[in-house]
Amino acid sequence: MTQEIERRATMRDVAARAGVSLKTVSRVINDEPNVTEQTRERVRHAVQELRYVPDAAAANLARIRRDTHSIALLISSVDNPFSALVFKGVESVAKGREVAVFAASTEGDPAVENRLIRAFASRQVDGFIITPTAQDHRYMGNLLGSPIPMVYVDRSPIGIAADVITTNNRESAMTATAHLIKRGHRRIGLMADDSAIETAADRYQGYTDALQVAGIPVDPSLVVMGVGTAEDAVVAANRLFDHQNPPTAVFAGRNTASIGLLSVLKERGLSHRVGVVGMDDLDLADLVDPPLTVMAQDPIAIGSLAAEKLFARLDGDDAPPARHVVPARLIERGSGEIQFKADTVV
Repeated sequence: MTQEIERRATMRDVAARAGVSLKTVSRVINDEPNVTEQTRERVRHAVQELRYVPDAAAANLARIRRDTHSIALLISSVDNPFSALVFKGVESVAKGREVAVFAASTEGDPAVENRLIRAFASRQVDGFIITPTAQDHRYMGNLLGSPIPMVYVDRSPIGIAADVITTNNRESAMTATAHLIKRGHRRIGLMADDSAIETAADRYQGYTDALQVAGIPVDPSLVVMGVGTAEDAVVAANRLFDHQNPPTAVFAGRNTASIGLLSVLKERGLSHRVGVVGMDDLDLADLVDPPLTVMAQDPIAIGSLAAEKLFARLDGDDAPPARHVVPARLIERGSGEIQFKADTVV
C-alpha cells in the first residue's frame, strides 16, 4: 500500500501566498525591521494558512545570508545616448550602496528581453530596472517561482502593476509642436518610433493635440512612425521632403530621429529654412548649424530615481506601485526658432 506524504510548505510558498519577496518573508520570520505592519500581517497569515514551520538550519542561513549586491538593467540599446545616461544615473546610486549593475541591451526584441531576464534571474540578481519591449510582462510577477523587485523606465509594462519612471511625453510633444506653430508653421512633420511603443504613441498624441488646438488638420502624409534608428530617420526625412507639398518644420520624436533628419536637411541645403525641435538632447546639439532646439529629458535623473525606488523596494517598501514623472524642458537654441517662409522648399 502506497502512503501519501504531505509536502512541507517552504518559505517560497509563503512568499507566493503573501505576494511578497523571499527577503520580506525572511525579515518577518526573523523579526527584522523595514517591513510595514500590514505586510507582516499578510506574511503571518500565509504562515498560518500553510502551516509553515521554519527550518532551524535555514533560519540560521537566512540570518547570515548576504544579498548578491547586484541588480540588472535592461535597456533598449547601449548605443542610444538616452539609454547610456539612464545607465549612468542608475550606476551613480548603486555605487553608493556598493551594488554592481549588470547592463544589457534588448534591441527592442521581446525574445532577447525574455532570455536576458531569465538569465539574470538565474544568477539571483536582487532586482531589475527595465525599459520594456511591447510584450506582456505578467510572467515577471512570479519569475522563477519568486517575486522579484522591479522598476520600469521610459515606458510602462503590459499586464503587470509596477513602479514606472518616465517623462511627460504627451505634454512635451505638444509643447514642441506648439513652439513650431508659434513660428508660423502649419505643415509640421512628425518622425517617431513604432506606434506600439507607449512613448511614441504619447508623443504622436501630443503632436496632434497641438495641431488641434491651433485648428490645423492632421495630415497623415506628414507623419512617419517606426523611426527607430538614425538610418530609419534618413529614409523618413527623404520621404517627407520628396513630398509634393513638404513640411516647413518637423518634430523629431526621439534623438536618433533628430540625427537622421539633420543629416538630410544639411544635404538638401535646408538646415536654415526648416524648423526643427527634437525630443531628447544630444551631446553636439549646440555645435550643429543651426544649434538644435530640443525638449530635453533628464535621463540621469530618471535612472537615479529608478535605482532609488528599486532599493526602497528591496529595503521593504510595500506601498502600491506608482508612476513617477521627470518633466522634460524646452531648450531654445535656434533650429526651433526658424520662422515660416512661403518658399521654404524649392
